[in-house]
Amino acid sequence: MMPGARPVIFRLVILAAGLAGIWQLIVWGSGVPPYILPGPLRVLQAFYAHAGILWTHALVTGMEIVAGLIIGTGVGAAGALLMTAFQPVKRWLLPVLVISQAIPVFALAPLLVLWFGYGVGSKIAMAVMIIFFPVTAAFFDGLRQTRPEWLELARVMDAPAGAVLRQIRMPAALPAFASGLRVATAVAPIGAVVGEWVGASRGLGFYMLHANARMQTDLMFAALAVLAVLAWGLYFTVDRLMLRLVYWQKDLEKESE
Repeated sequence: MMPGARPVIFRLVILAAGLAGIWQLIVWGSGVPPYILPGPLRVLQAFYAHAGILWTHALVTGMEIVAGLIIGTGVGAAGALLMTAFQPVKRWLLPVLVISQAIPVFALAPLLVLWFGYGVGSKIAMAVMIIFFPVTAAFFDGLRQTRPEWLELARVMDAPAGAVLRQIRMPAALPAFASGLRVATAVAPIGAVVGEWVGASRGLGFYMLHANARMQTDLMFAALAVLAVLAWGLYFTVDRLMLRLVYWQKDLEKESE
């Protein structure tokens, strides 16, 4: 288990238990039918009854999210480096990035399914489209905001542009890159699930649609809970990895306390 994981998991369990208690009280007090809002006990029963198939679909969705996160991070980092190193690339690529985020992801989902098929390819492509922008924007801002005195010192020492980028700009931009990657990790499940809603034969999004069509609301909530746990686990893992990558930022925070 990663350092610091136990306190986080303990707080998460306490928070989940408190929210489940409030949820159950609302169900009891309102008398709402189970097919509209099932109580947490009924959802837990549905989870235990279908745990095997739920985790099978969760593995598919998790693979789509992780693959999209890896590819999207690579594409985003490459785009930020290209815009920093070459000004003409920035003038042409930046408007494309903005336009790609202005178009609703739901509008592009059917096209991606048409182009990449009903398999995992279209879901990974959807996740990449959502992920790469926060990574690109954050990393690019970090590269641009390198301290001027460092760049001036490199210029005085006649350092090559490539060396300045690798040894000064990129390390200085790592905290911003880590922040962008955290945001991308939080929104990564959206792309995979939306892609599964549009067209898929497996995955948690696909399973939720089928449960909803059969009015199995408790099963739909169970799948949603599994997705939430999956997303939180991925975010926690990435957050811990980023804390190790920018370890000096953590030390500075301790010194300021």
